[in-house]
Amino acid sequence: MSGSQTPEQVLVAQGDSPSGRRDKDALEGAQCSHRMLSFSDALLSIIATVMILPVTHTEISPEQQFDKSIQKLLATRIAVYLMTFLIVTVAWAAHIRLFQVVGKIDDTLALLNLACMMTITFLPYTFSLMVTFPDVPLGIFLFCVCVIAIGAVQALIVGYAFHFPHLLSPQIQGAAHRALCREHVLGIVLRGPALCFAAAIFSLFFFPVSYLLMAMVIFLPYVSKAAGWCRNRLLVGRGEPPAPSMEFFTFDLHEPLSKERVEAFSDGVYAIVATLLILDICEDNVPNPKDVKERFHGSLVAALRAYGPQFLAYFGSFATVGLLWFSHHSLFLHVRKATQSMGLLNTLSLAFVGGLPLAYQQTSAFARQPHDELERVRVSCAIIFFASIFQFAIWTTALLHEAETLQPSVRFGGREHAFMFAKLALYPCASLMAFASTCFLSRFSTAIFHLMQIAVPFAFLLLRLLVRLALAGLRGLRGLSQREHPLLGHAGEADSQSLLLPAPC
Repeated sequence: MSGSQTPEQVLVAQGDSPSGRRDKDALEGAQCSHRMLSFSDALLSIIATVMILPVTHTEISPEQQFDKSIQKLLATRIAVYLMTFLIVTVAWAAHIRLFQVVGKIDDTLALLNLACMMTITFLPYTFSLMVTFPDVPLGIFLFCVCVIAIGAVQALIVGYAFHFPHLLSPQIQGAAHRALCREHVLGIVLRGPALCFAAAIFSLFFFPVSYLLMAMVIFLPYVSKAAGWCRNRLLVGRGEPPAPSMEFFTFDLHEPLSKERVEAFSDGVYAIVATLLILDICEDNVPNPKDVKERFHGSLVAALRAYGPQFLAYFGSFATVGLLWFSHHSLFLHVRKATQSMGLLNTLSLAFVGGLPLAYQQTSAFARQPHDELERVRVSCAIIFFASIFQFAIWTTALLHEAETLQPSVRFGGREHAFMFAKLALYPCASLMAFASTCFLSRFSTAIFHLMQIAVPFAFLLLRLLVRLALAGLRGLRGLSQREHPLLGHAGEADSQSLLLPAPC
């Protein structure tokens, strides 16, 4: 190597080797963004999940009945929580799309991303104001201002990255339509804040419209996609060419999000929900020394025994969170890539998973307020049902495009298909049966709910055996049918063979 070579010439001589790219990035002050994205995903999942805290801490005194006014208050707070959770996930999806364009970061981009994250961390406080003072528009206004600030910082990231093209992903750096791509990305990160700007204005004189505009933030990407599809169909019908597409890189809503980032965000939500459960135990179920001395004559064991129902509710709630996570893990283990519709269903499932601390609060209150146990059981069953049924919907949506989305082993008729179906159907069926049972056996609603929480983990342990027995029963019925109708059975033998294969141990 010649001593007169500059560092840049040395890098060119090294070619595109990984070490050469790292050295080149170091000279340009750029770094890989993977660890920053992991940090951002973890923070966003925490912020989205802790939105449930103001709802779980809804004050209901022991003397209060769980009447229609309390039900209306709780339903309103749950609805606002779901809306704000989904708005946070919209910001997360925009962050994913943004860093599909931005391939590397430098110190300035890292600081801008931290500013974005700091603004996002303020959202739970503004949400607390919204649910605590529902008739005061200041909470709505501040929430909208936070969303506007998030969009402004993300727009600064876009402008900065395109001003220094070496920070962009390789597909964008050499693209002929780089300016068009910049406009497209800016549209993605600013359309939600634009609606929130209008919502902030309406909050000053007619705040119900603000809630409508904020809800539109969630569905705007799908409305935009539908409008673009209709426009292109009209242009084709008139013989005009459709709008030019960015073939080098696409932000099409049907383009799958990063499966790894979807899994990381989902794992963060499940982990935080499990953590919130034990935080409630630490806050509410540590005996007061004065009470131990006066009420329980200094016996800590007797004081802890009084909290038995709360600990039972905790173990049942943690098992529910853990098994829902395991179902989610099993599902995405067999998913090759997640389509946009699967991502939306996953977000809806996570929103209700985030509500499981509320279900714990309701079930742990059985001992304190036994006269309201029926309503509390039904609220808890509804949360578990929706958290699990959206998981099942992810599976059925993946089956519609199984060649693109699923591994061969779990496609329709595959060896793992029946087992995966049973695993994802277990919690929806159990929660629905528990809810229906309380309609006929309302006096035993608490026992029914605890029985469901205990029975489902055991059913998970025995599920593969139960599926094998069910498939064996189907084979036996099919054998009887063949003996009664030999020609019909012979004709359907090839078609049904794959459905009756036993799942491997």
